[in-house]
Amino acid sequence: MNLKKTILSLLPLLLLFSNLFAQSEDLLQARNYASLKQYDKAAELYKKIYNTNPADADIYHEYFEVLLAEKEFKQADKLVDNQEQLHPHSAILSIDHGRVYLADGKKKKADESFDQALQLMNGDDILTQQVANAFIALGRDDYLLKTYERATELTHNTYIYSGPMARLYAKRGDIEKALNTLLSAGLVNMNGGSDEVKSTMLEMLGNDSKKLQLAQKVLVKKINEQPENPFLADLLTWLYTQKDDYEGALIQLEAVDTRNHEQGDRLLEFARFATKEKQYEYAIKAYEEVMAKGTGSMYYGIARAEMLNVKFTQLQGKNYTPTEVSALASEYKDFLTQFPQQYTTQVVRDYATLEAQYADSPQRAIEVLNKAISEPAARRDFVASCKLQMGDYYVLMGKIWDASLLYSQVDKDFREDMLGEDARFRNAKLYYYNGDFEFAESQLSVLKASTSELIANDALYLSVLITENITPDSNYVPLRRFAHADLLMFQNKDKEAEELLDSIAHAFPQHPLNDDILMQKAKLAEKHHDYNKALDYLKDIYAKYAKDVLGDDAVYETAVIYENNLRDMEKARHFYEQLIIDYPGSTYVQSARTKLAALQNTGAPVVP
Repeated sequence: MNLKKTILSLLPLLLLFSNLFAQSEDLLQARNYASLKQYDKAAELYKKIYNTNPADADIYHEYFEVLLAEKEFKQADKLVDNQEQLHPHSAILSIDHGRVYLADGKKKKADESFDQALQLMNGDDILTQQVANAFIALGRDDYLLKTYERATELTHNTYIYSGPMARLYAKRGDIEKALNTLLSAGLVNMNGGSDEVKSTMLEMLGNDSKKLQLAQKVLVKKINEQPENPFLADLLTWLYTQKDDYEGALIQLEAVDTRNHEQGDRLLEFARFATKEKQYEYAIKAYEEVMAKGTGSMYYGIARAEMLNVKFTQLQGKNYTPTEVSALASEYKDFLTQFPQQYTTQVVRDYATLEAQYADSPQRAIEVLNKAISEPAARRDFVASCKLQMGDYYVLMGKIWDASLLYSQVDKDFREDMLGEDARFRNAKLYYYNGDFEFAESQLSVLKASTSELIANDALYLSVLITENITPDSNYVPLRRFAHADLLMFQNKDKEAEELLDSIAHAFPQHPLNDDILMQKAKLAEKHHDYNKALDYLKDIYAKYAKDVLGDDAVYETAVIYENNLRDMEKARHFYEQLIIDYPGSTYVQSARTKLAALQNTGAPVVP
């Protein structure tokens, strides 16, 4: 009796499972028919499934799509009516009505349904996105724009949908309205929205000079309406730089600075941006504008220090004259006299570099660095860096063992630090210069595992140079000459270095050092800004010694010269791509990919 009751109680559950299984089978078959475009058979099964469970949204949508595909417009419309009884006042269902009318060629009625959908919106963001996605799927930009406009009206928030609205206005060709929409919204959230506004403007304007000019006019008008708004001034400055009009940007910033009685922080930011973009002339002008506020202004010292750095960078990139070097050295000296606390900063190290390597006065550089080291406030790591620099200048003066002593001090004080590894590498290089290749190699073999990628790569290169160029007959003469030429190059005795390199190539024409000699001569040519000559040497390397160690170095350096010095971006991209294709295992591959990504806008294909 109990068993009978149990069976009877389970019967409804068993029937439910049976129905669900049958429905599942029907659904799979219906979807199969739909995929085969047998819409009549699919519709028949969907109708059966839908009548069993009309509240299932997925079944409704699939059934609706099949009816549209079968062009059963009346049935589709009735299906939507049925759903509206379950979900009255649904904006999405009104769009579905419109889809039926649109498919049936009744555009006017379709638009009426779409208009009704807009009226049924309530400001909820999820519903707004659903309506927007429905119109995107239909390709109806006109109603997509109306969707965002309606949502903005309901929420009283001009910011949240400003980006897509502006893009749609721009797509319609109404750039002015697009910009006004974007700028009005951007004011609501100046701090958080600045980058987003710039990104959207770039997307809308591209490099079109007419659009950029129109944007400039719109911004000027906005600034006149709201002169105290810093966001608009920043945006206009940024826009000038997009047009490469750095002079216009600076004039605009100076006006804002004067009008708002600012201290020059905005001008400082512009100077840093201009420096990053290698617009040194305008960076210097901006720093001078800050300094013109007087020595008592809060940014005077910062501006003067950073301006010195820009002038030094500018000097490094051109054929400088002794007069220019002397003038800049005087500026450094005056600055350090006025601000002695700067003796513990990078400024003093740059000044020492200028004296030693550009003014040919390493002794003066050593005196400057000694003063920096003696400062009580100097940090340990700063002192160590100065000592490494001083060691280099002793090398310039030919005082090799004085240099080694300083390197050894840093090595001892920073044994487990990158500074210590740097010191050990410099000491190893001294032994290499001196022709003690065995001891140099023993040091380099450890440094190849350095935590610093730069030190590890330099150690690997020097180690390979030594091991691969010691011939079986143990003739060290070519390598000793090469090492000495390397030292001469370090000491800026370029003519003597080149003569010595030529003597190796002449006396030992088949020696494996030939590609290394070509690389050194390329470096000398590049140093003296003879870029075409440098390219010829590099071409000899990747053409004749493509499979040797320096093949990828030559291709990469060729690309860099074309990009940075000759400004031929097409050829630069070509050689970066060649490096990635021909030398996939090169340590330069990642750098080449990064360079290619930065050059994408100029139109050449990028290797994946």
